[in-house]
Amino acid sequence: MKVSSHVVAGMLGPWQEGPGPAHQRLSDRLRLLVLDGRLPLGSVLPSERDLATALSTSRTTVGTAYRTLVEHGYLATRARARAAVRLPHDMPPERRAGTDPAIIDLSFAAPAAPGEVLHAAFAAALEQLPRHFERHGYDRNGTAELREAVAHWYERRGLPTAPDHILITNGAQHALALLSRTLLSPRDHVLIDHPTYPHAISTFTQVRARLLPVAVSASGWDTAQLHAAGRSAKLAYLIPDFHNPTGLCMPTSVRRSLGLACPTVIDETMTDLALDGASPEPFAIHMPTAISIGSVSKSIWGGLRIGWIRATPSLLERVQQTRYATDLGTPLVEQLATAVLLNEGRTRRPGTLEQLRTQRDALRQALTEHLPGLHAPRPAGGLTLWATFPRPISSRLAAIAPDYGVNIAAGPRFGIGGAFERNIRLPYVLPPDRLTQAIRGLAQAEQALTRGVTGAHSPAPVA
Repeated sequence: MKVSSHVVAGMLGPWQEGPGPAHQRLSDRLRLLVLDGRLPLGSVLPSERDLATALSTSRTTVGTAYRTLVEHGYLATRARARAAVRLPHDMPPERRAGTDPAIIDLSFAAPAAPGEVLHAAFAAALEQLPRHFERHGYDRNGTAELREAVAHWYERRGLPTAPDHILITNGAQHALALLSRTLLSPRDHVLIDHPTYPHAISTFTQVRARLLPVAVSASGWDTAQLHAAGRSAKLAYLIPDFHNPTGLCMPTSVRRSLGLACPTVIDETMTDLALDGASPEPFAIHMPTAISIGSVSKSIWGGLRIGWIRATPSLLERVQQTRYATDLGTPLVEQLATAVLLNEGRTRRPGTLEQLRTQRDALRQALTEHLPGLHAPRPAGGLTLWATFPRPISSRLAAIAPDYGVNIAAGPRFGIGGAFERNIRLPYVLPPDRLTQAIRGLAQAEQALTRGVTGAHSPAPVA
């Protein structure tokens, strides 16, 4: 896949800023794009001349940056061919996966598994399993037990739902991918929050949709801009419940007034993670045509790959036809276990929520002590802080942070066009002492930036 010079320039954002020679800043930023997955493996970069023109810099700067990446194994070259993205063969596996135990990983916003709760749910699921043995084991909709449990979960929250309005998927990301392939064609416009969940950006990019970003500011969502963008969009994707990455929760007044002109996908993955006050009401109470997606990956555990779509049966039938090209259903035991968890109300556990409150406050206190210039509002729920630096250093900080014992997700990961260089997402899913240790390392990395230090380690992927 060839990547145009203008696309690469947009991904790079304000790469010229910061200390050190220009070619080093450029190679560091390109390397981070590779490690973040924004430049896919095997993709072909623009020529030195084309990229230099798009960046308004010299061909020498681009050529030197490319040669640096070739020397370190991030680009492959051959005669009369453009450079292709790769990873170094000698990169240790733990560096590639971001699982080096010596590095605290703040790139994942995912809690640890509740061991006893999960064990009990799977034990109950195994007891139920034999009654399914006479069936073939393929179910394009999901098991009746789980569809009923998801429907009851909505009903308990005030939204009447029938099981035939539910389709079970392999997580919310899978749900969004199925909807994208069903509802979108190349060059269709998709309205998104900005910033937003990075894998949603990837999903829409893979179907060659054009993104219409609408800013989510510190004060929340701008309904006028959303309505304007919705008039020209084929689809909208919003995260109103403890928004990833900002943690904001859309007020009821905004939900009531937000009838968009296009089909609207509402991501409710964070709904059960209200830390201050009650969980928000289902968005479809106010917008009956909304297509809701959810999962238990954040409220229970990311390893439990169960999600769902709530929509009209006619739309779900179309999604089912799309699904045949990718998979034939969701694993049965996991579905039965998730049904147990939902029926027992385990997605909202007081002890876990209290632990998250403690960790959220510990993270903010560590920022106050070690990074006082970083502005990080206190979210009412979810798993992350959306922090803002006084200057645009996010990508450079992500590049060197592993050398100081921490992985972070740079702000541009959550936007398009190189936006959010002043931001980083900081999850509070680790114990307080680990969070404090991580912020100490991050503060050391920030101080090193002023000395022109560059890094050599690999940021982890984002979840």
